[in-house]
Amino acid sequence: MEPRNLTPAAEREADKAPGWLRWLPGALMLKSYQPGWLPSDLAGGLVLTTMLVPVGIAYAEASGVPGVYGLYATIVPLLVYAVFGPSRILVLGPDSALAAPILAVVLQVSGGDPARAIMVASMMAIVSGVVCIVMGLLRLGFITELLSKPIRYGYMNGIALAVLVSQLPKLFAISIEDAGPVREMISLGRAILAGETNWYSFAVGAGSLVLILFLKRFERIPGILIAVIIATLVVSVLQLDQSGVKVLGQIPQGLPAFVVPWVSDADLVKILLGGCAVALISFADTSVLSRTFAARTNTRVDPNQEMVGLGAANLAAGFFQGFPISSSSSRTPVAEAAGAKTQLTGVVGALAVAALLMFAPNLLQYLPNSALAAVVIAAAIGLFEVTDLKRIYRIQQWEFWLSMVCFAAVAVFGAIPGSSWPWSSPLSSSCGTAGGRTMPCSAASKGCAATTTCNVTPMRSASTAWCCSGGMRRCSSPMPNCSRNG
Repeated sequence: MEPRNLTPAAEREADKAPGWLRWLPGALMLKSYQPGWLPSDLAGGLVLTTMLVPVGIAYAEASGVPGVYGLYATIVPLLVYAVFGPSRILVLGPDSALAAPILAVVLQVSGGDPARAIMVASMMAIVSGVVCIVMGLLRLGFITELLSKPIRYGYMNGIALAVLVSQLPKLFAISIEDAGPVREMISLGRAILAGETNWYSFAVGAGSLVLILFLKRFERIPGILIAVIIATLVVSVLQLDQSGVKVLGQIPQGLPAFVVPWVSDADLVKILLGGCAVALISFADTSVLSRTFAARTNTRVDPNQEMVGLGAANLAAGFFQGFPISSSSSRTPVAEAAGAKTQLTGVVGALAVAALLMFAPNLLQYLPNSALAAVVIAAAIGLFEVTDLKRIYRIQQWEFWLSMVCFAAVAVFGAIPGSSWPWSSPLSSSCGTAGGRTMPCSAASKGCAATTTCNVTPMRSASTAWCCSGGMRRCSSPMPNCSRNG
C-alpha cells in the first residue's frame, strides 16, 4: 500500500489533532505508519546516502565553505524536516541553485577566513529559516505564484552559468582573480594559454564529468557515487595528490556541534539581504518540487506548512554549523526510485552520513577537488532552461528578451541581487547589478589562492529575488514536471 501525504483519513486525523500538532506532520505520520513500509524506507535511506555525501561536500565547496560543512548541512536539516515537513519523500540539503548567492555574501563578508566564512553562512541560514517560518505562519505560501516566469528563467540561467564557470578553475587546478562569469572565462582562458593547467587534475575532473553525464540516463545507477569512488581510487593509487591534484584532505571526526553563529564586525545588511534572497529562492524551488511529487500520488501538500518545514530545517542548519539549504530535485527522485515511503527515508540517510563522520571520516581524504567540481558542473547543466524559453519566444517575444536581459546581467556582473538594486517590487520586470570591489578570499572559494584577491560583486537587494527567484526549473503548464538537478 502506498502512503499518501494527506489522504481523507489522514485529513480527518489531522483535524482531530491539537492545534500545535498540526504543524508536526512527521509526528502525525507515525500514528499511521505501517510496518510493511520499514524495509523500503531503510533501503531508500541507504541508497540515498550514496548521493548525500559527494553532493553535500561538492555544494559546500561551491558555496565557499569547507566540504565537511556540507555534510553537517545534510544531517540536521533532514532530521528536522522529517518532523516539520509535509512531504513524505522530499529530500532537503545543500543545493546548486543556492551556491552562487551564498558564495557572493561569504566572499564579501568573511575576508578570506574559513572559520568566519562558515559563521557568515550559518547566519544566512538562520535568517532564511526565520523568514520562511514567519511567512508560513502568516500563510503566505501563495507568494511564489506571483513570481514572473521569464524573470525566473533568465535569473536561474544566469545562476547556472555563474555556478558552472565558478567550478571550471577547479577542474583545471587554476587560481583566477576576476569575478563574474564573463571575466572569469577570460581569465581562465589566459591562464590555460599560459600553461598553468594541471592536466592530471583536468583528466580526473573531466573523466568524472563525462561519466556522471553518461550514467545520468540510468535512473537506478548512482552515477555520482561511482564517478567519485573511481576518481578517489585513481588519485589514491597513483598518488596524484603529489602531482598537484588538490584533494579534500582530512576532515574532522565527529558530529556537528550546537553553535550560535556571530561575526561581530560583519556587514549585517548583506547577511540579512542574502538570507532573505536564498529563503525566497529555496522556497520557490521547494514549493514547485513538493507539488510535483504530490501530484504524482494524487495528494495535497500545504504550502504554508512547507514553508514552516523548510524554515525549521534552515534554522537548525544555522545553529549546527550548516548553511542555507533547499529541496533537491536530483536526490528526491533517487529516494522515490529506491522505494521511499515516508520521512523515515531521510532520517536513515542522515544517520548513515553521521555514522560516516563518526567512524570512517578518512574514507574521503583523497577525494579530488576536480571531481567535486564535476559534480557541481553536472548539476549546473541541469539548471539551464531552454525548452520553455523557446515556447515563450514563440508566444510573447518581449518576455523572452526580458529573460535574456536578466540572464545577461547575471552573466556579466555575477551571481546574486545586491543592496544597490533600485527595483523593489516583487512584480518588477527587470534585473540588474551593482558595481564590484576587490577583497581577499580563501583557497576554498572559486579556486583562488589564499594570498590572492578576487573581484566580488556586492549583492543586490533581496527584493530582486522576488522577481528573479529560481522557483521553476524545467516546468511547463498545466502541471509542473521538474527535472532540475540539485
